[in-house]
Amino acid sequence: MAIFRVMYYRNINVGSGGRITIPQDMRDDLRLTDGDALRVRLEESEAGQRQFTVWKAETNPNR
Repeated sequence: MAIFRVMYYRNINVGSGGRITIPQDMRDDLRLTDGDALRVRLEESEAGQRQFTVWKAETNPNR
């Protein structure tokens, strides 16, 4: 299991239609460009707390 260090911790507002905007500095660090795919995961703790994780999807055509 990989261990990640926190690079950013901030609030992002949900806009019209449930859209969110990833801040520019985060997009730059992820090297996101138009058309890139993102993977998301929603987790829930035993206490009912939920967290949403997003990362840049691998672009491997053999998968």
